[in-house]
Amino acid sequence: MKKNVLIIGGGGVAQVVAHKCAQNNDLLGDIHIASRTVSKCENIIASIQEKSALKVEGKLEAHALDALEVDATASLIRKTGAQIVINVGSAFLNMPVLSACIQTGAAYIDTAIHEDPLKICETPPWYANYEWKRREECEKAGVTAILGAGFDPGVVNSYAKLAIDEYFDEIDSIDIIDINAGKHDRWFATNFDPEINFREFTGRVWSWQNGEWTSNAMFEIGKEWDLPIVGKQKAYLTGHDEVHSLSQILGVKNVRFWMGFGDHYINVFTVLKNLGLLSEQPVRTAEGQEVVPLKVVKAVLPDPSSLAPAYTGKTCIGDLIKGKSKGKEREIFIYNVADHKEAFEEVGSQGISYTAGVPAVAAALLIANGEWDVKKMANVEQLPPRPFLGLLNRIGLPTRIRDEQGDRPLDF
Repeated sequence: MKKNVLIIGGGGVAQVVAHKCAQNNDLLGDIHIASRTVSKCENIIASIQEKSALKVEGKLEAHALDALEVDATASLIRKTGAQIVINVGSAFLNMPVLSACIQTGAAYIDTAIHEDPLKICETPPWYANYEWKRREECEKAGVTAILGAGFDPGVVNSYAKLAIDEYFDEIDSIDIIDINAGKHDRWFATNFDPEINFREFTGRVWSWQNGEWTSNAMFEIGKEWDLPIVGKQKAYLTGHDEVHSLSQILGVKNVRFWMGFGDHYINVFTVLKNLGLLSEQPVRTAEGQEVVPLKVVKAVLPDPSSLAPAYTGKTCIGDLIKGKSKGKEREIFIYNVADHKEAFEEVGSQGISYTAGVPAVAAALLIANGEWDVKKMANVEQLPPRPFLGLLNRIGLPTRIRDEQGDRPLDF
């Protein structure tokens, strides 16, 4: 059984992960939080202590770390005795942190695909550009590396695997729909790291349709969806991590990702993009100073974690799956609804951070008890879905299903 957790990152998702690890420290052991800005980690620890979140007496420590430095991360893993590393820092950190885990034998968990800071919207399949090239390396070292164990990617991947295992004989399409129907008090803000957020949407949109990659422009294709709790919502076809793994691993003919955007977001995004302010390439000012426009935009926007206190409303994220069962056409929607205010009251973060962070802790618990300690690299859809979704039911993200029998919770 693996114990002791190192959390890399100091933002809103890291706060959720740390709180949930604290709530389960009887199983996970010591908790260490590391970031370049150690005060962020200290603030998270103070939040945990304020809420008396530790289930049992245990170690809870903050560390300064530049996780781009492989040797420094490996040294911290050894120093803390961490056997599980939960990487919820920037997507730029994935490969160096994975290297440190391979070097030390610690299990690795992340919630998003690796990104190269100098490349935006690389051509698919994204996982094959970086992560999957290291499958053999992980297996040779006997290192468990769980990729994309957030909500999307992550939980939605597990929904798809559950559908294949238990609800369909043949699946024709998976439409992943991500709606945030919440509101905050800022004129404009992104729900997670602005740099990563904008990078997702400045290039081409890739989807898997009729067994091949299809390219569209961002906001080119929109559709209104009628969803539980949040009602009718407009969402746009968008490229996203899980499209790339689900299409290749599960062999489904159509895999698409739809994300909800309001007109205000689209207008601001369009102006910033047209002005060149979302570029990752450096420019030189009239005074001779070199700056990266996208990083400047990030610097002037609110920190996503600061949105939490005033955030209200709900999220709805799920898989609309169509196919055949016993020779008949069938359609189901497997989903979760989360509440921003409830997330803040429990862990001090908003709902988007909550949905991303809780699944990573569920993955850590399954590695700790051996059920997901597979000693190799795996995407979530390659792992048994029932233990994962059952655990999420118990720790804060219950699953529901809407089908021909109506709308109801799923028990595992």
